[in-house]
Formats: sequence, C-alpha cells, structure tokens
Amino acid sequence: MASVELRQVRKSFGNTAVVHGVDVAIADGEFVVLVGPSGCGKSTLLRMIAGLEEITAGEIRIGERLVNNVAPKERDIAMVFQNYALYPHMKVIDNMAFSMKLAGRSRQEIRERVDKAAKILGLTDYLDRYPRQLSGGQRQRVAMGRAIVRDPQVFLFDEPLSNLDAKLRVQMRTEIKELHQRLKTTSIYVTHDQIEAMTMADKIVVMNGGRVEQIGTPLELYDQPANLFVAGFIGSPAMNFLSGKLVGAGAGRGVRIAEGCVLPAPANGQADGRDVVIGVRPEDFIIGDSGVQAQVVVVEPTGADTQVYCRVAGQDVTAVSRARHTFRPGDTINLKPAEGKSYLFDPASGARIA
Repeated sequence: MASVELRQVRKSFGNTAVVHGVDVAIADGEFVVLVGPSGCGKSTLLRMIAGLEEITAGEIRIGERLVNNVAPKERDIAMVFQNYALYPHMKVIDNMAFSMKLAGRSRQEIRERVDKAAKILGLTDYLDRYPRQLSGGQRQRVAMGRAIVRDPQVFLFDEPLSNLDAKLRVQMRTEIKELHQRLKTTSIYVTHDQIEAMTMADKIVVMNGGRVEQIGTPLELYDQPANLFVAGFIGSPAMNFLSGKLVGAGAGRGVRIAEGCVLPAPANGQADGRDVVIGVRPEDFIIGDSGVQAQVVVVEPTGADTQVYCRVAGQDVTAVSRARHTFRPGDTINLKPAEGKSYLFDPASGARIA
C-alpha cells in the first residue's frame, strides 16, 4: 500500500487545458472518490495517475516515488475499467492470472492468488467459464479479481458500475466498499454519481471544469459546502436555490424572494439589501401552517417519503417530506426552512457566505 500525492497537476490537449493545477493528497489505505459532471477532468486525472496519459505539468507521487515518467506497468497500480476489458477468448481463471503470467510468477503462486481472490469475490464456481457466460456483475467481479491478484499499492476504478442496472449497482458498491475494508489498499474511484461518492468514500474530491471545488468527507461536503456548485451537486434531490435580497437583522434576518415573501436566513455581517442566493435542502423544508406560500406543481410519492415540486414566487422548489401528503397540482402550501438549515451564497462568486 502507498499514499498518492498530486501537486499542481495540469493537462492540456494542444492549446486546450482540461486539468488546471490540481492538488490532492491521498493517505495510505484511504478510499478517495473523484466526482463531478461529465467532462470535468476526473477520468483524465485518473489516467494520469495510472500513466495512461502524460501530464503537462506538476508532480504525481506514489509513496515516496515521483512517477511522472514511470511506465504504467512499473507504477505498481491496478486499474478496473468501465467496460471490464476482459479477454473474451480466455476463461475467468486465465483472465485473472494473465498479468501474473506476464510478470513470470510461478504456477503455484498464480493459482494460490487466483483462488484467494475468487473466494473473496464469490467466483470460485465460475473460474472455468468464459466472459460471455457471465452476467454484468460477475464480469465486473472478474475485472476486480484481476486487479486483486496483482496485490498492487493502489487500486484505480474508472466508473466501474456505470454499465450495471440500478439494483446491481447498489449491490456492487457495497461489495467494493467491503472489499476495501478487507484489503485496506489505497483506492481512487471515479464516478459522476454523487450517491456512489457519498456512500463509498472516506474522502471526496469534487471536480468541475478541470478544477477541484472542494475536498472533504461525505458529511463535510453535505453539511458545509464551500460554494453553489458543491451545494447543488452533493445531495439528491439537489439543494434548492432562491435568489433574493437580505433584510432584517439578528433573529429577524431573512431573504426577500419577492414582495411579502421572506425566508428566514442565517445571521451574518452582510449589509441589508445585498443580493444573495439562499439554499435549502429539500428535506429541510417544513410543510406546515406557516412560512412562504408555494404552489404545488407535481407530487411524487416514493413510499418512504413524498417529493413535492412547487413554485415560490416564480422560482422552482422541491420539498421532501416523510408524511404521505395528498396534495394536487395547483394547491397552495406553506414552506419554511428548518431552524439553522439554510445557507447563503454570493451570486457573483458562488462562495458560501453564511
């Protein structure tokens, strides 16, 4: 196992910069998830760590070793790809053993490692099958087994669950997390799915436009988002954002969304009349007898809760309630944020100000 450190890593394709000075420190044995929308540079960053892409500037260290110019096969990493990348003409046992055969390991060592990985992943009964005879989840386990037998310092996962159906994705992410807890190998995992990031990571790196927006534990990012992007990206359904102006002071502080429509806001030192964006998570909106008026647009009962999509002074808002409401489109309801459960952001920079 080893730590991984990125120092001012940059990547350009010709004159187009796609990664802009990324700094990330990953501790030995940590499970870190790189998350962000498509095109944010997360997969490119992972490929640079693997050595599959040359870096334009900066440093990448695995353990104490600078690996900028080290060949992929000499970095002591193992990568699990989105499309499994299995050899269709080889049986499972040969797919898992292939890299060890290339490395010149003994037949006994290869068999011992393959059997151990197969037992961990529940593949013992499938070693003599071909990839075409396996389900998607089983193929992904084979790809993971091929990585495990190498006993690398670092595991790299490039959106490994995106080709699986929703139910299998939930099962596989639990298995990958359990596998990490057992092996304790440093792992870097790329996904665009923030639910995967929240449920699997020790630490999340949120990326956007080739830059790191924020680094922290899942709950740090959820409870203390640094800016509008992180606040809107982490959490499902996404945080509500309403534009308005600060009014009042102290306990009477609020954000006027429209005339006669004021949402309670965190106390802060900002001046009255300042333009702000107030953010409230859907589960932190209380549906009750007081608050601002909202017009119901769509109601989605999910069984566990009810999602109510509505409009407040012409702005779209989502509220999530554990109660089974029977609202109909066009109904008027009252919403207010739970005490201490709203955020203020600067509309120009996007930074959180309270």
